[in-house]
Amino acid sequence: PLELELFVFYFEIRQAFEWHGPSPEQAPTLVFLHEGLGSVALWRNVPAQLAAATGWGALVYSRAGYGDSDNVDSPRAVKFMHHEALEILPMVLDTMKIREAVLVGHSDGGSIALIHAGASKDSRLRGLILEAPHVFVEQSGIESIRAIAESYRSGNLRERLAKYHKRDVDQTFWSWNDIWLAPEFQSWNIEEFLSGIDVPVLLIQGADDEYGTLKQIRAIEKGCRVPVSSLVLEDCGHSPHVDQPTHTLSAMASFIKTL
Repeated sequence: PLELELFVFYFEIRQAFEWHGPSPEQAPTLVFLHEGLGSVALWRNVPAQLAAATGWGALVYSRAGYGDSDNVDSPRAVKFMHHEALEILPMVLDTMKIREAVLVGHSDGGSIALIHAGASKDSRLRGLILEAPHVFVEQSGIESIRAIAESYRSGNLRERLAKYHKRDVDQTFWSWNDIWLAPEFQSWNIEEFLSGIDVPVLLIQGADDEYGTLKQIRAIEKGCRVPVSSLVLEDCGHSPHVDQPTHTLSAMASFIKTL
């Protein structure tokens, strides 16, 4: 990947990114926001396939502390997703000269997309595509995060993640895991941003998602004042684009073509 240079908190960081398809001057852009332990590479071939299917460009980047991007040494704060949505993402869009965009967010990335769309009134936004987004904390999701910590300590999860987070996989994992399990994070809630969203929304959720139930989807449907389309996929966990790629990509492409 190339490197995107941003200036954050008075020090320079580098964020790795990939681009697929036409430039912002030629077509709107799909902006991919990865999950809590994701990166550019963990989107696999989804951005390239979706760009080819729609004729849109696709920007994929790894947030600071993920993939090949620089690490950030400071502990993650409760409002880390607010920071990404309201400070970092606007700089990314400005730096890449994005003119029109659909945010494609997975898990934490979906939550970041919701905050940005609900709070910023960004005139560049055309829509949101959200896989397994969170708007509040559920106890079942917390139990799954506790379980994945044990898998990281004693299983092969660390080895698998190290292939994708090459700077410091331990910092990447524990900074995410620790904040989600922190007592002060248990009241985290972003439903207040839903009423401010003014672009169409596509929600995709796995029926077997171990990190969030359909309560998340229903809350978004209820809180938004704009058209919301929802797709719940059977035999599908937290990553629809991995577990049900055909259905997921078809739904995404169809949604984009309606915009």
